This record gives sequence, C-alpha cells and structure tokens, in this order.
Amino acid sequence: MTARPLILGLTGSIGMGKSTVAAMFADCGVPVFDADAEVRKMQGPDGELLPTIEEAFPGSTGPEGVKRAALGAIVFADPDALSRLEAIVHPAVQARRARFLADNAQAPLVLFDIPLLYEKGLDAGVDKVVVVSAPAEVQRARVLARPDMTEAKFADILALQVPDAQKRERADFVIDSGVSLAETRETVQELVDKLSAELR
Repeated sequence: MTARPLILGLTGSIGMGKSTVAAMFADCGVPVFDADAEVRKMQGPDGELLPTIEEAFPGSTGPEGVKRAALGAIVFADPDALSRLEAIVHPAVQARRARFLADNAQAPLVLFDIPLLYEKGLDAGVDKVVVVSAPAEVQRARVLARPDMTEAKFADILALQVPDAQKRERADFVIDSGVSLAETRETVQELVDKLSAELR
C-alpha cells in the first residue's frame, strides 16, 4: 500500500465529456476534486476570493459573486490581467487540493479533475493522467449546442488548449466519450478495478 493515494489527473478539451466522466469515477467510489467547482464556490456569493478580486478588478463582483461576463471581458482580452487573476485563484485552489488530499489520505485512488492540466503544467503533480476524448465532430456539436456559444468563442477556447491529439499522446489512459454512456461507464469501471488491483 502506498503512503498516500494514487493521484489520477483527469483532463480533456472543452466538450469532451470530462465532467460526465468525473461523475462516473465518483460513482465508482473514487474521491474527486473538481477544480472548477472549487473556483465557483470561492467566487460565488460570500466567496473567500471576492474581496481580493474586487480590489484587483473594481466592479467585477457583486452580491451574487463574481460577475463572470464583466471579469471575462477584462481578463480574456489582456494577458497581464489574466495572469493577475490566476495569481489570486491558483494558490487558493492549490490549498483546497492539499486539504482534499489530506482528507482522503486513506483512499487507494483519488481523482483531480483539472481542465487545464497540461496547459498549466499540473500534470507534474499527479501520478497518472486520464484524458477524455471524443471525435472532433462530436465535440463541436456538443459545444455549439451550449447557450451563448459561438463559432468564434469556440475557436478562441480551443486556441488556449493543448490540442486533443497531443493530450491523447501524452496520456497514460484515454477514455472515449464518443460512444454510449454505458460503454464509457464500463471503461471507467474497468480502469478503476485495474488500478485498485495493482495497488493491493
């Protein structure tokens, strides 16, 4: 038995079904740390990061938390502003991740759900990387079906992400989400069983 859990890093480009797959790991009994959900909490109503974000970007927060559209308009057009926001958010997420790891120290496996795992070099902090992938046309259809999504916005997001082919190449495991949910769930269960058996 290892001194700490085996850490799986879960990632995948926009529209690949990463959140769905993360929920499947949770259903298999694997504790999941959802980086995006933690950020939403810290930036939501009474969130711990609101005063710092408001100070750095006046007018970007309100009673409901961060005004996502307003803050997005500031940071996505300005790399320096984005770096300032990341300098506020990333250490806070890191602290929560460390707490999650301590809380689940007895689990054989844990999963870090991190959208920008490769982009931010966070793959260095996990033991194995799982990439969720689907054919490009499936991804496009899923993303463009989202409210307020446009071709231009989709292209901008893709430009910020490591291409899917590179992610698959670098991954320890690839989970295909372009098939039925039942098939994807079966793949997840098989992977959890395989890794759990190896840790015994």
